Amino acid sequence: MSSLIKNELTKIFKKKSIYITLFVVLAFVILTNCIYKFFFTTGNSYGYSDNYISYIKEELARLDPTKPSDTTMYIDLKSELETYELMQKYDEDAWQRQIIASQLTGDINEKNTYLYSSEKDEAKAQEIENNINDILKKLDSDDWKYFANQDLEQATKNLNSLEEQKANTQDKQLLEELEVSIENAKIDKEVAEYRINQDIKYGTDYLNQALDTYQNYAKNVVQMGDFDNLEYEDKVQYNESLEKKEVSKYIIENKQDINKTNDTRGILKNFFSEYGLFIIVIIVMIAGTIVSEEFNKGTVKLLLIKPYSRTKILLSKYITILIMTVFAIAIILLMELIVGGVVFGFDSLSVPVLEYNFNTSQLEILNIFTYVGIEILTQLPMIILLATLAFALSTIFTNSALAITISLLGFMSPSIINALVIQYKVGFMKYFVTMNWDLSGYLFGSLPSMEGMTMGFSIVMCLIYLLVMLIPTFIIFKKKNIKNI
Repeated sequence: MSSLIKNELTKIFKKKSIYITLFVVLAFVILTNCIYKFFFTTGNSYGYSDNYISYIKEELARLDPTKPSDTTMYIDLKSELETYELMQKYDEDAWQRQIIASQLTGDINEKNTYLYSSEKDEAKAQEIENNINDILKKLDSDDWKYFANQDLEQATKNLNSLEEQKANTQDKQLLEELEVSIENAKIDKEVAEYRINQDIKYGTDYLNQALDTYQNYAKNVVQMGDFDNLEYEDKVQYNESLEKKEVSKYIIENKQDINKTNDTRGILKNFFSEYGLFIIVIIVMIAGTIVSEEFNKGTVKLLLIKPYSRTKILLSKYITILIMTVFAIAIILLMELIVGGVVFGFDSLSVPVLEYNFNTSQLEILNIFTYVGIEILTQLPMIILLATLAFALSTIFTNSALAITISLLGFMSPSIINALVIQYKVGFMKYFVTMNWDLSGYLFGSLPSMEGMTMGFSIVMCLIYLLVMLIPTFIIFKKKNIKNI
């Protein structure tokens, strides 16, 4: 058996196509890393594009604020232009831009409404203008904590007001609504305290994104209420919100950009989504030709006259495919590690990966290589099943093109199929292979996409599909007539 496997591996590595494919993969890995390095940006921008500003100026020149039909649009566009001009005073990533966007946009619009609408009031417009100027002085003095303390003061005031309402309310339904509002107000206060205590300036960096994510998903958890009383789909959303809340809390407290994707660690973390197609292409190319080529070239006769049973010969080819699966994953992983290290450096590899364990209600802190290993293991059923499909079609029909095409379609179509199954709750489809071959949905106590499914169930289903493909393949190969080949 070992000599047969060695012979198969030798034949594979003598093919030019395998090296051309690996070269293409390497080029894609380099391109991917360069795109992330030089073109990828994160965070939100409070600026406006040059084209949009040009459009605003052209429209303002065309509009007449004294015409009732033009007034509203004139006010809106003039307010946007003034907001843009204020932002231009500060760097693109300056914290002041967030304050302008969140606090001054409304004031500017209100000021222009009093200046240009039918209900003009220059005194009120001047009052708002003075308020805007006071805020601008705080912005110019780089006093971001003034605004943070204002947020905390407002959150505390809101919380106290809600608690006072609760103390004076007897209505049961209103009390329940107040309880939710109070919990949300506590989250707002907690976020304001985090900003001050963790010294987080306003802005669009990863810490501000974490604050926003924590605030939004913590409120989602509160809004959903008791987990045990939720419908299954809501339980899935609840878990997602809980995980994002806890991960964001870790980022805030430890000041580590866990969600960063444009570095070596970030690309490795998304290894299969970045390079899964190439892994499948390599394996399907090998599996889809390993038998059919023997028939098409007529070399199958030379193979079958050797002192081995047909079962052993076919089994050696299948084992070779599994070995090449490991090789393909390892070589692409190595390519990314080396190229990523050259482009970004290796420092990011020390940053852990976080996963929320729903069984223990704690965050799991994983080394990046441990995480990638786990992710690859969860994708192996899909890779092996697609390779087996190509192998079976190649053996039964001796047609390489058919085997490769159908297998690649099998890789590309499941996302659509699975989405439709989940959306329309087609219960019997939980027995379909594509619903079971990705085991990542079960990790760390996560709920699967469909109720009633478990990791054990999915593994059994994958094994059944594997046997359904392999058993007929071996039977047909044993009975195949090769006299006319």
